Amino acid sequence: MTFPLCLFALFLMSLLVVGTVALDTVKTPFGEVEEVLGGSATYFSIAASYFTEVRLVTVVGEDFPQEHIQLLGRHGVDLKGLQQEKGRTFRWKGQYDYNLNEARTLDTQLNVLQSFKPQIPEEYKKVDYVFLANIDPDLQREVLHQIERPKLVACDTMNFWIQNKPDALKRTLKEVDILIINDGETRQLAQEPNIVKAARKILALGPNTLIIKRGEYGVLMFKRRGRGEEFSSRAPGLPLPHSSVFAAPAYPLEFVFDPTGAGDSFAGGFMGYLSKVDRIDEQTIRQAIVFGSTVASFNVEDFSLRRLDKLTNEELLARFREFKALVDFDQIR
Repeated sequence: MTFPLCLFALFLMSLLVVGTVALDTVKTPFGEVEEVLGGSATYFSIAASYFTEVRLVTVVGEDFPQEHIQLLGRHGVDLKGLQQEKGRTFRWKGQYDYNLNEARTLDTQLNVLQSFKPQIPEEYKKVDYVFLANIDPDLQREVLHQIERPKLVACDTMNFWIQNKPDALKRTLKEVDILIINDGETRQLAQEPNIVKAARKILALGPNTLIIKRGEYGVLMFKRRGRGEEFSSRAPGLPLPHSSVFAAPAYPLEFVFDPTGAGDSFAGGFMGYLSKVDRIDEQTIRQAIVFGSTVASFNVEDFSLRRLDKLTNEELLARFREFKALVDFDQIR
């Protein structure tokens, strides 16, 4: 591993992530691993560490291996917010068939996560960028209320919270700037099968930007001009009632071993880049989407954090340039 990109910056903005650290057991058509390092906040933190300083708030049990804490430390992740409680660490067991876009959950053991109450260390409360990973939306909001005026707040969620705590989730969405979810969750949250109509409904709930993860089909972004703007203000030349729409492909890979954590790695690369450059204009968000997709493309090349752990800056930047070449074409003359 080489030094993260963030070390080349003269001034670092801080990035806080609150989410899960887990021990995963995963089976794909290409192999199987037992009780390896996983969790949404773990993948996010390692991915983001290539761009900026990451502060992690999470909970683990007494059984959490020291080697995993050392891995996070090697990547410069600030662990003052890591709570170690009596009991067992959160565990997830899943299986993928040849459709690698969908995981089948075989077992979930919440363990210490069941009573997790995130406590934000005092030195974390003035962070500039916040990512609320996939946890109870009420907890997401409790975390946010402990932070002093962040520049940007993004969050993730999942079908479980959409189905079981829709009102709490909608209250959280009123307080975030960016929502990052997959296409199935987009349709479920909006109760709309058409992805474009679904995006419009979700943007009306509060976020000014919706980023839809579509697995091997890439990423879609829908963005409106600002919080509270009416959709009647159609941008010239756009066929949709949003200020902009952006699509990025997935990087074409010959070898995909484990898609676990790909979405979290995307979010880490995305938020890490925004924090690094400290800009949130549309062009920068588009660049961040491609950086997020770039990091995620490395993540799926091996199980757990193995590939991200040994990623180099040179590999990351080279693939970013290859991503740009994928969609580069000349204007019609």
